[in-house]
Amino acid sequence: MKDTFLDHGDIFNVLFEAASEGIIVVDAKQNVVASNSASERMFGYNEGELINQPLDILIPKKYHHSHHGHFSKFLDNSEKRQMGHGRDLYGVKKDGTMFPVEAGLNPFKMEGKDYVMSMVIDISVRKETQQQIRELNNRLEDKIKVRTRELSKLVEELQKLNLDLEDEIKKRKEAEKKIKNALQKEKELNELKTKFLSLVSHEFKTPLSGILTSATLAEKYIKDEQQDKRQKHLGTIRNKVHYLNNILNDFLSIERLDSGRGQYKYSNFSLKKLVNEVVYNANITLKEGQEIKYTNDIEDIDLYQDEKIIELILSNLLGNAIKYSPENTLIQFRIKLDSENVVFEIEDEGMGIPKKDQKHIFERYFRAENALLDQGTGIGLNIAKTHLENLGGSIKFESQENKGTVFTVAIPMDKS
Repeated sequence: MKDTFLDHGDIFNVLFEAASEGIIVVDAKQNVVASNSASERMFGYNEGELINQPLDILIPKKYHHSHHGHFSKFLDNSEKRQMGHGRDLYGVKKDGTMFPVEAGLNPFKMEGKDYVMSMVIDISVRKETQQQIRELNNRLEDKIKVRTRELSKLVEELQKLNLDLEDEIKKRKEAEKKIKNALQKEKELNELKTKFLSLVSHEFKTPLSGILTSATLAEKYIKDEQQDKRQKHLGTIRNKVHYLNNILNDFLSIERLDSGRGQYKYSNFSLKKLVNEVVYNANITLKEGQEIKYTNDIEDIDLYQDEKIIELILSNLLGNAIKYSPENTLIQFRIKLDSENVVFEIEDEGMGIPKKDQKHIFERYFRAENALLDQGTGIGLNIAKTHLENLGGSIKFESQENKGTVFTVAIPMDKS
């Protein structure tokens, strides 16, 4: 480690130096008190050269004035957050070269003093890739225009010749339409890939940064009277890992469905066991004061379905109810049976879905306007609906903004 500030244990030192992101710690006066090897390489400095230097040497001069004001406000309202909020951020290397970065701020106190840990990522390659994709999209648009003009010209020539070629003209028009559709789909696919890569980067980097920070701080709380703080950070790590696991399950489901490998594995299993497992896992992620009230006196019957897929669907819906509801609210999980189906109702007291967004809620990557600031991929409901349709089931919802949402899922008890 570069200085005595971080000399608090081998585990912390390993975490600090092993991180692939650049990590820089500054004090309340914006002087660098610690930095890892990744940050020194990123900014072009030798080992230990950043220590006791003002943070301004890593920020382009034209941003110095505004940065000081932002830093002071941040300390006054100390909380973890991403820097930039939609703006492009830049760092400056020792040789004066500017490069785009992504950074997250994590405030903490040590021995009564304020510090801020910044996780910095060089996104030069990502920016270059996005520019290449935009250029590709522009070329595709030009191809569409050229091909459309060519086909239109051909149709006009055939009409001028007044030949009895109505069938041929019809075929040409159909070909034109297919070409347009194919090129449009290719363009949409590239845009979708760009959005997907950005989404994956954000959805994984943010929880991982939180896990690293919580692990770092938890290691410091070794005294008996500090165990509450230690447990709080361990709980954060557990929740972040659970969140990342759910994202991976969603991505795997998308890949299986899109590749045609979405075969289902049917078996007999206990409805009561399934419900208890889903509720147990959901309880781990509850916010302060939240409670899940569920039907726990259901008849212990067997279903013949794909158990893992149904568990994925119910976990996704319960997770959304928890995420989009405030603290100290009730989440109701009701189970009903009829002659052929088992019906699950999940009702929350959360933010609800705006009326104008409700028709798009099952579209892949769509997120309601009032949920854009919350973590999420926008694929969970799309996956749930697709799986349910394949399993012979259905999903519907009723929602009122700022009052809550009820999702209703019906699944055949015997898929055979």
